[in-house]
Amino acid sequence: MVHVSSSELLVLHAVRVKGMADVATVAERFALDGGLVMDLLLDYEAFGWVTRVRFADLDGWALTATGRMENERRLADELDRTATRSEVIAAHEAFIVLNSHFLAAVTKWQIRPTPTDALAANDHSDTRWDQQVLDDLHDLARGLRPVGAQLTATLERFAGYPERYAAALDRADRAERAWVTQPKIDSCHTVWMELHEDLLATLGLERGS
Repeated sequence: MVHVSSSELLVLHAVRVKGMADVATVAERFALDGGLVMDLLLDYEAFGWVTRVRFADLDGWALTATGRMENERRLADELDRTATRSEVIAAHEAFIVLNSHFLAAVTKWQIRPTPTDALAANDHSDTRWDQQVLDDLHDLARGLRPVGAQLTATLERFAGYPERYAAALDRADRAERAWVTQPKIDSCHTVWMELHEDLLATLGLERGS
């Protein structure tokens, strides 16, 4: 039976996977009531787990170091209570194989070497080059589906990653190039990095470990 995480865990975890988020974004991430989210964030602020942050034109909530530890403690407890750790580890192992190919595709999307500059920025004038990258991203979408299915079959909070990635890729196919790597929208890169962070947090791993 698929486990449904508590709202208390989901609010804290949404801040973790988003990095920094306002109340509406936290509520939207797991389809939670905005009033409940605000109440919990204020409680967590009192506990020292989250803090309000402002950076340039961004304003929202972020985890403190203590909040990060609390989030990982709750996630580990959830894995132990539901006996789903082995399934998440297996999904993570499959994901990291895909991840190396995703990073290569993103690099290729951002850089197109020229005879005089090996690190020349991709100006997207070469449609064949860009299409090769999009083809690679489609291959990754196919690889992501079974990973998402394995995770969602155990913990409901992992639902939606393959669908969100596919939706962003669909927009990129329609020449909306921002949907490949733009950080402020639900682009392919945003969704992929969020899933990666979700897996790392759930298993208590550091990025790059």
